[in-house]
Amino acid sequence: MESGEAPRIDKWLWAVRIFKTRSMATQACKAGKVRINNQPVKPSREVKREMVISIQTGPMAKTVKVLELLHNRVGAKLVNEYLQDLTPQEEYDKLELIKQQPFRRLRGAGRPTKKERRDMDNWLGWD
Repeated sequence: MESGEAPRIDKWLWAVRIFKTRSMATQACKAGKVRINNQPVKPSREVKREMVISIQTGPMAKTVKVLELLHNRVGAKLVNEYLQDLTPQEEYDKLELIKQQPFRRLRGAGRPTKKERRDMDNWLGWD
């Protein structure tokens, strides 16, 4: 890559495999789910080395530091050369907790019954 060329943030997030497609990365930027210095960024924002980026993906807030710039997608084994994961362990624990929920409901199943709601509240400790 030539010096002076900085990739767009949506392209960089796609290239380091944070998002499956570039259009998903663009949509996340437009929705305000990608932040730098706690400020939402546009998809056209240029990425620089040592920049810390926060990404809200579902229930998890991921934080990464840019180590190297790149324009093309890389293999999963090479991703660690381009970013440093600064995400706290609590975020990964939160994700595991959600995966283990005993009260998972099918999408479109409607509102929970009174008993299901009580069970959810008890499980979460919201008695």
